[in-house]
Amino acid sequence: MPRLREIPRAEVTDENILFFYDRLFGPDKDPAVDHGTATGTPGDWWTVFANDPHVFRHATRGFALYRKAELDPVLRELGQCRAGWARGSQFVFSQHCKQMRALGMPEDKIAAIPYWHTADCYSPLERAVLAYTDGIVLDGGRVADETFEVLREHLTDKEILLLTYITALYEMHAVMSKVLKLEYDDRPEPIVEVDAPEGYGSRDISADLAGED
Repeated sequence: MPRLREIPRAEVTDENILFFYDRLFGPDKDPAVDHGTATGTPGDWWTVFANDPHVFRHATRGFALYRKAELDPVLRELGQCRAGWARGSQFVFSQHCKQMRALGMPEDKIAAIPYWHTADCYSPLERAVLAYTDGIVLDGGRVADETFEVLREHLTDKEILLLTYITALYEMHAVMSKVLKLEYDDRPEPIVEVDAPEGYGSRDISADLAGED
């Protein structure tokens, strides 16, 4: 379950939050109790962000921005999806796989997002967008001039700014989803100690590896 409290419908007074509660869950449902959006997600991103109407409004305005932006939505989704995968957010990755499919992206391109470096299904511009995304998410903004020049060959300055902003925004959403355990990122920690066999005791593995008695 999420790490922060979900806000029930009865406590919501902000009209913007109520609009999204109605639109995504239905007007007769309390999304903090009866989970499940029309898209199939649990929906607790919305009920947790509802803790602060100003944060909620800022986030949803961000969604509205990219829907109106002068950027090819396929390139936008490619960046968002790779950002989710690179940051380890199952929620962001999964949602934007679906959105790429809705835009008509071929299945081989969707499937190759995790290993795009060795996939031959992408155009030079798409590969540049994926490399740019990795520079933003995995390298903290370090992007080679050669990668940036490919973007410049195909996109305007405004389009590159939008791509940068939206990709960085979705890295933030990926991080927040993980740290607050929202939606599909409410998962057990994958890196845990695996128990030794019964009777192992406090055996010194370093001595075993060194060949010592």
